[in-house]
Amino acid sequence: MSRRSWKKVKEVRIADVAQLAGVSTATVSRVLANPDQVRPKTHKVVMEAVRRSGYTPNSTARNLRTRRTMNVLVVAPRLTNPVFAQVLRGVDDELTQSGYGIIVANLDNRTEREVRYVDLVLSRQVDGVLLMNGRIPQDSKRSMADAGVPMVAMCSAVPGGVIPNITVQDREASRKAAEYLVQLGHRRFGYISGLPGTYIETERFKGFSEGLSSAGCSGNVIRWEGPFMFSTGVAAAEAYLRMKERPTGIFAACDESAIGFIKTVGSAGIRVPEDVSVIGFDGIEFADYTEPTLTTFRQPLHEIGRTGALTLLKMIQGEKGPKEWDIRLPLQLLERGTTGSVPARMRGASAAKKL
Repeated sequence: MSRRSWKKVKEVRIADVAQLAGVSTATVSRVLANPDQVRPKTHKVVMEAVRRSGYTPNSTARNLRTRRTMNVLVVAPRLTNPVFAQVLRGVDDELTQSGYGIIVANLDNRTEREVRYVDLVLSRQVDGVLLMNGRIPQDSKRSMADAGVPMVAMCSAVPGGVIPNITVQDREASRKAAEYLVQLGHRRFGYISGLPGTYIETERFKGFSEGLSSAGCSGNVIRWEGPFMFSTGVAAAEAYLRMKERPTGIFAACDESAIGFIKTVGSAGIRVPEDVSVIGFDGIEFADYTEPTLTTFRQPLHEIGRTGALTLLKMIQGEKGPKEWDIRLPLQLLERGTTGSVPARMRGASAAKKL
């Protein structure tokens, strides 16, 4: 048997990168360790040299020098929700540029899962935390906040002004949903909620209620409660089908619920929007493929993730000012096929009758 000979590959050093980029080794080190402290042009040149040379930084040595793990924990309520998946993409795109990795905590809407991630943060295995669950995780005795690492909330705000919140204009958009349905002539409404008591649900229901109240329709709404899931829309539709006097305008606080509602009533012969109009919230990709396509408020999901990650990186670098970093992004109303004027047979005095 012939012995295979292996050619020894030359180790690429930081000096090789510096020579290729035409800068000093100190500049290369600064780009790799503190990218926010160099000019964008310099960063681009050095990172191109890193790519071309195949240089791999010694992350262990670097982490010992900087006392950083170069990892960020992202806490999500339920990863199967396409909203959180899109936000996570924005987070990853931003963190990757700064050399950070991601550890994802999927709580699956179960608070008992928080304990393991509280331990992870308290043992300082991450440099910061991005929260999408609307609260700071804790166990029976300790809070994740006790670790003193930077934290940023995304999607759902953490109340109290203790950490920056990157959210959208939930209340304003939900108010617009009510006004839009009223303008179409609807006077009987259904609201498919999220879990009661959460920040997002509270804001969206308040906005919808305010919009109906300003139009004189505050008593004309039926509310169906449940988590932000397809099954909540299905349950709402089943309740709707049992009603004698049904709402003609439905606002679902998430697209999944709206899609579940539309599919279920459609199977029972109810036409959308001829018999009932439906508005969703989120602008997930699935909403582009419903029949008819779903009228919805599109969230800037990728931008939420990118902005949350960028804010966290600033905090990791030592910048302060959480109140100044609170950001509420606008949404876009996509007027599509699931909304229309109230059916003629339902107009008049009977349509104004309170449920």
